[in-house]
Amino acid sequence: MRLVNRSMVTIDDLSNEEIEAVFSLADEMSDSMNGQSNVCQGKIMASLFFEPSTRTRLSFETAMHRLGGNVISAIDVNATSLAKGESIADMARVVGSYADIIVIRHPWEGAAKVTADYAGVPVINAGDGSHEHPTQTLCDLYTLKKERQTIKGLRIALCGDLKYGRTIHSLIYALTRLGATTFLWPGSGLDMPEHIKQKLITEYGADVEKIPADTLPSLLVGREDLAVDTSLDAIYITPSRAHQLALIPDISIPIDLVKEYDALYITRLQKERLAATTEAQDLKRDYPVVDRKLLKGKEFKRTLVMHPLPRIDELAYEVDADPRSMYFKQAARGVPIRMALIALLLGDKEVDIPDKEVPPIQKRAYPLYRRDSGISCPNLNCVSVQETETRYMKPEFEIVTNEPLTLRCVYCEHEVRPKYIASSEWHQGMLKSKKYHSAHSHLVRRIKPENLIIFNSESEAQAHGFKPSNYASKR
Repeated sequence: MRLVNRSMVTIDDLSNEEIEAVFSLADEMSDSMNGQSNVCQGKIMASLFFEPSTRTRLSFETAMHRLGGNVISAIDVNATSLAKGESIADMARVVGSYADIIVIRHPWEGAAKVTADYAGVPVINAGDGSHEHPTQTLCDLYTLKKERQTIKGLRIALCGDLKYGRTIHSLIYALTRLGATTFLWPGSGLDMPEHIKQKLITEYGADVEKIPADTLPSLLVGREDLAVDTSLDAIYITPSRAHQLALIPDISIPIDLVKEYDALYITRLQKERLAATTEAQDLKRDYPVVDRKLLKGKEFKRTLVMHPLPRIDELAYEVDADPRSMYFKQAARGVPIRMALIALLLGDKEVDIPDKEVPPIQKRAYPLYRRDSGISCPNLNCVSVQETETRYMKPEFEIVTNEPLTLRCVYCEHEVRPKYIASSEWHQGMLKSKKYHSAHSHLVRRIKPENLIIFNSESEAQAHGFKPSNYASKR
C-alpha cells in the first residue's frame, strides 16, 4: 500500500485499511527502533508550530530524527513573515521548496488544508484551531487496538470539552467509521458542535439517540452542591441496523449499552479558544472530573482512561498509578505512529495488508459552490475569512443537501444555511428576469449547482441587480 505524496489534513484522508497500514508499520518500527535510521536519510521535515505544543511537536521531530532525516522548524509566528502579513499560501510555497514534508499546527481552522493545497509536498495537520488533530487520533486508535485488539464494537465515552476539542472531533469520526459506539459527556455549554453531529449522520450513517440521566454515573465528583444535568448528550451508534434513527430526544436506551465502558476519553477545557476569562471560569465551575472515586463505579471496572494531554484539573494525578490509565502510553506511542506516517507519505516505506472486516468509508462527492461574492463562512476562525488569505482565496462550500439548502465549508467544515438564491442560467443577463428566491422554495431543487447564486440577505441580492420573485418570501 502506497501513500507517497499524499497529505493528511483530516482523519478522512486515510481509509480504514490505510489506518491499519500505519499501525502495521508502527508495530514493525517499534520492534526495531534503532534500525530505522536510514529510512528517510537525506530528507528534510519542516516543523511549523504556531501554537504551543510539547508532545506533538517533539514526537514528530523525534520521529524524523529516528528515521535518519533532518528537521527545520519555526515555532513562533511573530518570528516569521506571517507576522508581516504574508499569506499561508505564499509561506507554504516557500517552505515546500525547502523541505520534503511539512508538519503544521495553526490556530486558524483550515490552515493545514491551505498549506497542503500550495506546498507541493506532503503536509500533515498537527492541529488547526478547533477543527481536527488527525495524528493524535492515530495515537488514540493505536492505543485502543493494542490494549483491546479491536476497535469494532467498543463502547467509548468522550468527556469534557467536546465543542473546542479538536482531538475529540477527529476521534469521533474515526471511531464511528471503525465500528465503535461513542457516548458523549460534554461539560456544561461544551456540547459537540451541530455540524459535527450532522456529518456523523449524513456522512457515516450514524444512529443518534438520547440517554436517560438516571442510567449514568456523575462526573461531578465532590460537587453535590451543583444542580447540573450530567446525562449523556447523545450516543452515536455505528450503522449496523436496518433502520437508522434521527436525533430523537428521550428515547429509551437498552441498559446493557451502558453496563460497562471500554474507554473513557477525557479532555481539558480549551481556554485558549474562549473569548473571555469570565466565560472560562463559568465553564470550569461544573467541568467533568475523572478521579479514583469515579473509577470505583462498576461500569468502569475494565475501562481504559485516556487523555490527549496536557491535563489541568479534569484528570486527577491519583489515577496515574491505576493500571487502567493509558495517557502516557498514548504519548509514547506517538513516536512510532508518526515515524510510520512520515515514512509512508514520503514513499520510503510501503505496507501490504489484507482487506479487513470493516470496509473503508467512501467520502461522498458533493457539488461545490465557489463564487467571489454571495456568502462567506460563518466561522470567524476559519482561514477563508482572514484578511491575509481572502486576497487570493474564494469561499468554497460543499452543497450537502437541498432540503433545507445546506453548505459545508471545505476548510473548517462549519455549515451554513443560506436565505436567498438565484440562478445565473435563468436571467441570462436580462434585467427583467434577474430574480431571487427564498432558499426554502421549491426552486432550490431546480437550479443546477453550477448555476446557483447565493445571497445572505435581500439587500445583498438587490445590490447585485436582482429583484424579488413570487417565491422570495416563502419560509
